[in-house]
Amino acid sequence: METETQQLDFLAAYNRLKNVVNRTPLQYNHHLSVKYNCEVYLKREDLQIVRSYKLRGAYNMISQLSEEQLQRGVVCASAGNHAQGVAFSCNKLGTKGVIFMPEITPKQKVNQTRMFGNGMVETILVGDTFDDCLAEALAYTQLHGLTFIPPFDNLQIIEGQGTVGVEILEDLPEVDTIIMPVGGGGLAAGLGQFIRQHKPDVSLIGTEPEGAPSMYQAFAHLEPVTLDTINRFVDGASVKRVGYITYQLCHEVLDEMLLIPEGKVCTTILKLYNEDAIVAEPAGALSVSALDFCKDKIAGKKVVCVISGGNNDIDRLQEIKERSLLYEGLKHYFIVRFPQRPGALRLFANKVLGPTDDITRFEFVKKTERESGPALVCIELKDKEDYASLISRMKENRFDYKEINNDNNLFEYFI
Repeated sequence: METETQQLDFLAAYNRLKNVVNRTPLQYNHHLSVKYNCEVYLKREDLQIVRSYKLRGAYNMISQLSEEQLQRGVVCASAGNHAQGVAFSCNKLGTKGVIFMPEITPKQKVNQTRMFGNGMVETILVGDTFDDCLAEALAYTQLHGLTFIPPFDNLQIIEGQGTVGVEILEDLPEVDTIIMPVGGGGLAAGLGQFIRQHKPDVSLIGTEPEGAPSMYQAFAHLEPVTLDTINRFVDGASVKRVGYITYQLCHEVLDEMLLIPEGKVCTTILKLYNEDAIVAEPAGALSVSALDFCKDKIAGKKVVCVISGGNNDIDRLQEIKERSLLYEGLKHYFIVRFPQRPGALRLFANKVLGPTDDITRFEFVKKTERESGPALVCIELKDKEDYASLISRMKENRFDYKEINNDNNLFEYFI
């Protein structure tokens, strides 16, 4: 990879971008610093023009196309953020773009893409995952003789994303640790390579959603592998296969890959919003979520967490709250078979529920056996420590129950 690494000129990319992208702030965060006994700084790429760092790589590549290529137009495939970066670049550079997005892409990201394109882009929604729409985009590119703008596995894209690292090192030369999200690997490859070239002793930690561990598995197998299935919730960082170039570059520079549960990401999203008024998308919250998993290693150090994006659809808020409560052990779903004796429901409410427990959902599974058949009951706790006593009281009062939080088949069927 030495030849490819030598082709990366991050300072040239920085100069190419400096009058186009926002130089995003690196903000000291007091309460996170106190909580983790270190100095935590947030690199606010959620405040980028398109609310994501992806603009950097897209503009860096498109701005270097020939006049003929610009006249013919470009194509990309994206779950949303790369699409917005390409759309903005197309409008800025006056070239037509065709943007393929998975059908499950949040409406907010689709609408934002069209807005930034300002009439210069066409959006096509196809496939259930990024990988599905990527295949369609590549076929369309070949058919029409256009230029494909890859989301991560390209040196010019990686070079552009690496300018995040240029800004971090200029603003905090004494940085000890940088934590960043990893999807396809473009940000981690670029940022990591630049930091290693200029301050090799910095600890570089990549983070992935637990349900889409594509780079983690690539490291384990010493090459990119295609995952059979992925959890798409952290849509900005969920791909079935990382890039070949990004894998090679990340493998050279990353010290560690951490897998973050999706529920933990949701808790972080809510905390960032409630405590710091930061609107982070799931992928953007990965780095801050990782602090709990490496707190012993970062004590006393200067730590940068990259908030990679803020394109979060408000329609997802209820799901985010639900996932957070489940992860934190504050919400539990049960199938309860009530004893066939008078007052069973009253007994459950008076004797099983604790003083701060709350039933947030109750419905009989069999509509024809009301008052005696099994019921779906959701109980929300104020403190996860109350769970053991709740279970104890159900047993004491002879309620037959089955918890379905951890039974994927039942949970998906009922919830």
